[in-house]
Parts: sequence; structure tokens; C-alpha cells
Amino acid sequence: MARSLFRSGCVVRVVHTLLTWVITLILFLHDTDLRKCEERGELLLPLLFFFLVVLSLLLYFAVSLMDPGFILTDSVKGGQGSEEEMESMIPQTSTPRLRRCGYCFLQQPMRAKHCQTCGHCVRRFDHHCPWLENCIGERNHRWFTVFLLVQLLTLLWALHITLSGVLPGASWEQWLRVNCVLLATLVLVGVSSAVTAVLLGCHLYLASINCTTWEFMARHRVSYLKNCGDEENPFDRGVACNLWDFFCMCRTVVWEGLYRRNAMTSQPASCVKTRAGTRAGDICPSPHDDVIQH
Repeated sequence: MARSLFRSGCVVRVVHTLLTWVITLILFLHDTDLRKCEERGELLLPLLFFFLVVLSLLLYFAVSLMDPGFILTDSVKGGQGSEEEMESMIPQTSTPRLRRCGYCFLQQPMRAKHCQTCGHCVRRFDHHCPWLENCIGERNHRWFTVFLLVQLLTLLWALHITLSGVLPGASWEQWLRVNCVLLATLVLVGVSSAVTAVLLGCHLYLASINCTTWEFMARHRVSYLKNCGDEENPFDRGVACNLWDFFCMCRTVVWEGLYRRNAMTSQPASCVKTRAGTRAGDICPSPHDDVIQH
């Protein structure tokens, strides 16, 4: 029973919710800036802080319960037009074949990976987050980043409020005794702020280069990146385009199409066999053409 609760993520979500509300209550009940604003009848800042806490919790549960892009069938095909035509236009070595997952036996689209914790293959797999008890993938990665941003703002504000409530003492013992609860809160909020800031910075950087945590950490094990140079990323379209696609594009991308086009542009002209009347440069490099309509 306990193992099934852990697998479903109930315990983790309950712990996160309880910690959030306990810390919020401590900040409101102790002699902090929030308490002083309430006593003066200035409710704007307390209400804004409360709203930020609720928003962070809503985003936490949204990302935690959202489908990250589980692959449940073999119905999705890789790319527009004729597969044979596209493969004949570039050398076969530059187009890794799609493989079947050794766990769920479904065909994995490019950038997908099987998560043994969730038991499914996930599109554009980034990582499995134990605190959310959910995978981070194509459908919830942007919301995970937004959650980290809101959570960091909430934690930094909570850190400032906690410091405002620390009272002076005549001796170290008295100071520790008077401020023990706030000091424990300060340590917890401070560590959480540092971890969240590092995570947010890493994911913003990865989004800016259109790379996932799995691809960045295990590049030598990813079949479609093995033949690329150390600094080469076949999905990178520039910082502006990468961030726009990451935050604003809500469709499923067929990454095989973008991979093929980048492979074509990186090959010499003599190695690329184009069809009659078609030049390699006539193919639009935007991934918006390679989407699956929902």
C-alpha cells in the first residue's frame, strides 16, 4: 500500500503542500513585515504574497499531473510527404532509423525516451522529476520552467520576509531561543531558493539551445547525436527562435524533419541528391512545418 502511494506521487505532493502552507503560516504569524502590514491595515502586500503562494501551488499540481507527452500508440509517423523521397535525398548514415522501445515495444520518435519510473516512453524526454513525481517532456517542459520561475520569486520574497522577523537578543542562547523557528525557516527557504535558481538557470540555458537534460548529460549514448560534433546541435535554430518555439509552440513537433533538413544543409552540394526542379535551399528550415495537428 505504501509503495503504491509513493508511486502515485501522493506522499510527495502532500509533503510539498504541507511545507508550503506551514512556512506561509509561520511568516504570517511571526513578527515579520507581513504581520506588521496586517496590523497597520495595509493588506496589498500580504494579499500579493498569498496570491503568489497559491499560484506556485497551482502550477506545481498542474505540471505534476499533466501528461508530459506519453507515447501510447504507434500511430504517429515521422514527417510529411514520402519517407522514401526524404531518405533518398541525403546519405543514409545521417538519418538514424527510428527504433522500438525495449520496454513498451512502441516505436520511439526522435528525442523520445522510456522512463522506467512512469512506465512509458515520453516525447522530447528531459528528465523524471522526483519532487513532482512526473516526467518532464514535450507537453509540460515549458510549464515546468514557468513553475520554477514563480517558485523562485515566491521563495526569494519569503526569504526577505523571514529575515525581517529575526529579532536581536542579549546573548547567543537567547537569540537562538527567540528566533529558532524563523532560523529553521530561513535555512529551508534559503536552500530551496538556491536549488530552484540553479534549476531555472539550467533549463533556460537548455531551452535557448534547444537541448534536453537527457541529451546534454548523455550525448555519447544518444543515437542521433553520436555522429555530431561536440558543439553541434541539429535542433538549434538560434536563441530567439529556440525560446519562441519552447514557450509559444504548443504542437507536437516531428523532430525527424528538422534533423533531416539540418543534415542536408550540413552536407556538401555534391552529396545531396535533389529532385528535378527542387533545390536543397528551397526547403524551409522552420520546424513549424513539421507538426502534428491535434
